[in-house]
Order: sequence, then structure tokens, then C-alpha cells
Amino acid sequence: MERFGFVGLPNAGKSSLFNSLAGGGALAAPYAFATTDPNVGVARVPDPRLDALAEMSASRKVVPTTTEFIDIGGLVEGASKGEGLGNRFLAGIREADAIVFVLRAFSDADVPGPADPLEHLRIVETELTLADLESVESRIGRRRKAARSQPSDTALADEAAALEAALEHLAAGTPLYRAWPLGAGCDGAEPSSQQYPHRAALRSHFLLTDKPVMAVLNVGDGQLDAAAELAAPIEAELPGATVLPLCVQLEAEAAQLTGAERAELLEGLGLGEGALERFVAAAHGLLGLRTFLTTGEKESRAWTFRAGWRAPQCAGRIHTDFERGFIRAEVIDWAELLDLGSWSAARDAGRLRVEGKDYPMRDGDVVEFRFNV
Repeated sequence: MERFGFVGLPNAGKSSLFNSLAGGGALAAPYAFATTDPNVGVARVPDPRLDALAEMSASRKVVPTTTEFIDIGGLVEGASKGEGLGNRFLAGIREADAIVFVLRAFSDADVPGPADPLEHLRIVETELTLADLESVESRIGRRRKAARSQPSDTALADEAAALEAALEHLAAGTPLYRAWPLGAGCDGAEPSSQQYPHRAALRSHFLLTDKPVMAVLNVGDGQLDAAAELAAPIEAELPGATVLPLCVQLEAEAAQLTGAERAELLEGLGLGEGALERFVAAAHGLLGLRTFLTTGEKESRAWTFRAGWRAPQCAGRIHTDFERGFIRAEVIDWAELLDLGSWSAARDAGRLRVEGKDYPMRDGDVVEFRFNV
């Protein structure tokens, strides 16, 4: 399960965002450090394709994919030196797969703190960069010595070189996600090893700025019409990153409702499909996540995988034996399967594709794996 860590200044709206996605559970209060321990929530990822397949198969059980959110206490200037929650805050970020900057754009006399999202971004980037710089400076001497003492160990040499490159960028005040951005050719997932060879060597160091990033711009209810305009400076400052404008307070209120009531409120407020759907789409794109599906009378289920994965790797998401003993995969697109009406009808019509070990799975594939161990 992928984990997204919410990072921002006190009163930026992190806990309200958590509540809008996870349906509540976090204290949202207009004072600093209302959150002292991370709130962890798990949300079911809505997927109409899964619901339609479950109805087609009359499945007794429906299992969507899930996403984990971590609401981390507010970061303050000086956090890298122990200010505020200090190391407790930074430790919470290290556990996340991706960072979500929550940047405040609304003004409220009852809520202290700056309302300039660029100022929010400047502070959080500076603190994360300083924390990484300290980490690299404390480790690089040992890695240099180890690489010199074992010149035949290319992995050690690569790691030392990666730390040297990271040190240069961090000392200049540049977060690593700016120095080595995720490119469009990487499907939003793993960066090209040819383009940025140091990323793989640094993975074991869990550096804070060596993670994919996106931003949620928290706007007031009176700013919704100007949301795109307000997001433009952040998009310019974070080229290539998704910036998602949300009125987090309204979204948190809508999350307390279900079914028709929630849909009616979202429509009345002009919030579209809601924060969870919009956030999950952006977050999955950030990590290059795709979904394949399985369906039958017993269960219909959605499974996430990384863009570019082959069929055996995806089979391993179900069970390691499926990957180890992979023989073939029977595959059909979800929409085509619905048109045919059942898996047996698809087989009888000769519409199931038989794919081998080199098949790159596609988003929306419905599959049955054949294996032998």
C-alpha cells in the first residue's frame, strides 16, 4: 500500500485534508501542533470499473485498492534544527512514499499564520533540504572511506558518487526532486536510470527530498472560481508537479456525508466528484500506479501495479507463487468484457488474449493467471 505524507506549516489544512480523504479522525484546530503524533488513515479507492465487473459477475465480495494517508504535525522554520516537533516531524515524512505539500492560500483572521502559498513552499522546502544536507554530511565520509578500501565494489562506488552529487545540490539549497525531476518519459514512476543514475543508489538513505512531490493548494470557499489562477504560481515554481486546488474545509464537510447527500452537496458547491477521487487520480499518476482487475462469483478485486510492470510481476501482487510459477495470463480489457457479459462468453467468443512473461500489463486489464509451482 502506497503512503502519502502531508507536509505543511501549522494551520495549512493538513488535518482537514486528511479528514476529507479518510472520512474523519484527525483533530483540525486553529492553533499550531494540534497534531503531535501522525494520524494514519486508509481510504478505499473508488473505481466504477470494479463496481461494474462485480455486478456482472454477481460477486459475493468486492475489494477495491486502498491508499494510506499520513497527517504529520505542522513543520515550522527551524524544524531541521529541532524547532517545533523537530525530528518527530521529519521521521514521519521518511515513512512516506511521496510528499504532498499542503499550501494555504486562504485568509482567515481566526486562523494564525501566513496566507501566501509561495511562502509556505519556501519554508517547507528549505527545512527538508537542510535536513537532507545534514544526513548526507553525516554519512558521506564513511561511504567515501568504504569505497576507497574496496575499489572492486561498484555498488559502494556508485553510492559514494551519488552522495557526492546529492551533497552538491543540497549545499546549494536545491531539493533533490528539483535536481533530478521525474520526467514525462518515466510514466510518473521510476525515473530513467540513464537520465538520473544516482537515484537508485540513494534509495536506501530515505532522503526527504528524494521523493516524488505534489501540492494541494488549500483555497477558501470564496476563491474557488479563481483556483486555477491561484495555482499558477505554484505550478511555475514546481514544474512538472501536479498542483491540486481544493477548498479543504468544504471537502471535509462533504466527506461526513454518504450517498445521495454527499453527491448533492458536492454538486451544489461545484466540487465535482470530490476530493478523494481527484486526489487519488493525481497521487496515482505521481507514482505511476495503474490498476488491473480480477473478477468472479467469489470476488471482484482491484490491484495496483507500477507502470511498465510485466505480467509475472503483477501476478506477484496476488501471491508470490503466482509470480514464481507463472505460465501465462488470460487478459481482456474491462470494457470489452462488460460488453460480452461474462468471462465464459469472452472465452467462447475467442476474445481472451493469451499473454506470456514479456507482456506489459495495461491499466484496466482483467486477468486470470495460470501458474504451476
